[in-house]
Amino acid sequence: MANMKVLLPQFGMGMQDAEIVRWMKAVGDSVEAGEPLVEIEAAKTTVEVPSPGSGTLSEILVEEGESVTVRTHIATIAV
Repeated sequence: MANMKVLLPQFGMGMQDAEIVRWMKAVGDSVEAGEPLVEIEAAKTTVEVPSPGSGTLSEILVEEGESVTVRTHIATIAV
């Protein structure tokens, strides 16, 4: 079984970091490509981040309330 990294995306040129507001899935949940996976807040805007692929959410690396920089590995999906 292969793993897919979920990276914090960059939504705009000035975005450097974002806070994880809410995970919409829990470890062990199945996810579909394009399905909302996590809600983040950046520059006072809240955005839903879609899953980059289908599989099972196997690992959450950044907890709710934590801030991380763009392109940080925030979760893993087993495909």
